Amino acid sequence: MPSASSPTGVRLGLRENWQQFALLVLVNAFVGAMVGAERVVLPLLAERDFGVASRAAILSFIVSFGLVKAGANLFAGRLGDRLGRKRVLIAGWIFGLPVPLLLYFAPSWSWIIVANVFLGVNQGFAWSTTVIMKIDLVGPKRRGLAMGLNEAAGYLAVSGAALLAGFLTGGYGARSALLWVGGVAALLGLILSVLFVRESGAHVAMEGRAQPASAASFGQIFWRTSWRNRTLFSVSQAGMVNNLNDGMAWGLLPLFFAGGGLSLKEVSMLGALYPAVWGVVQMFTGALSDRWGRKIFVTSGMLLQGAAILSLSLTSGLFPWAIAATLLGIGTAMVYPTLLATIGDVAHPAWRATSVGVYRLWRDGGYAIGALLAGVIADLLGLRWAIGSVGVVTILSGLVAVATMRETLPSRNEYLP
Repeated sequence: MPSASSPTGVRLGLRENWQQFALLVLVNAFVGAMVGAERVVLPLLAERDFGVASRAAILSFIVSFGLVKAGANLFAGRLGDRLGRKRVLIAGWIFGLPVPLLLYFAPSWSWIIVANVFLGVNQGFAWSTTVIMKIDLVGPKRRGLAMGLNEAAGYLAVSGAALLAGFLTGGYGARSALLWVGGVAALLGLILSVLFVRESGAHVAMEGRAQPASAASFGQIFWRTSWRNRTLFSVSQAGMVNNLNDGMAWGLLPLFFAGGGLSLKEVSMLGALYPAVWGVVQMFTGALSDRWGRKIFVTSGMLLQGAAILSLSLTSGLFPWAIAATLLGIGTAMVYPTLLATIGDVAHPAWRATSVGVYRLWRDGGYAIGALLAGVIADLLGLRWAIGSVGVVTILSGLVAVATMRETLPSRNEYLP
């Protein structure tokens, strides 16, 4: 793939585009902070402020978030191919602005669900677009590193915002914590996106010229990504199950830890530990997948996640749970950036954004499936059974990846026709 400048001065590569890349990393940190503000506080708020007792009802906000985000991901990819990436990014931030206000003034739980509809659009448009733009900028050689840095920024921000919101809740109340953490993130993300982010369409065109491609309709791309190509199918199902277990962790683990006798401070620390480990470690796993291959990280990461979740359901106490949360973060870090890099390896630049959108449709649909599954099992059998069941599903997904995924390092990749 060419790295020399084109007639318009466009160049591919992380070093060549480091300023825009770094800016997009920062923007994605604010995207992560938007959802991180809810991660510990909102499940506890459901019980304490709104008196919601059913676990399935509590997780309804994650169902609405997951369904809307999944659809927004799909539209973000297609709109990015047609209208440009920056416009979709700005639209995502506009949808994010009402979220902290709705959470702060909510008189009933239905307002929380509506807020998470807006949050789902924000996350689907803004996070998807920062992912796509980074893939555009770096070209084929450093996709794993690029995705590791992108997801690290996002999930370190999730962790930091979760920890900050938990601590602010103790001093100022949950609603004020959600307002200030989410509000500042939304405003700064919008300002940076409007004033400083530049369109990356020229980079897509430059990379695409070196790879012949036949025209592909939306339906053809959807079918290829979801089922026809065995590697893209493997990636899509692994992504869905990854977020299935993350939806469970988001909605049930704060309740599980609090029910186990931990204080709000300890619950906040555990809630932040898993995404913090995830964020730090994937800076390395993404880059290593550029050298060692994608499949080993996807398959072993899914199996490690499943084992860690099972151990959460079988143990008690701060220290054992902290170990399990750390292992869960490591396993997720092995999987998350590598799945995105794999999409970038396989999909042609001309329809890559749409393929990423289809993948993220399946992946974030896992939030809704996980919340429904875990909520129903928790109401019927208890929290430990719900957590353990999700662990088993995650292990099965890892075995599917072992059986179906092919290696896709760029040096061996052939774009689909």
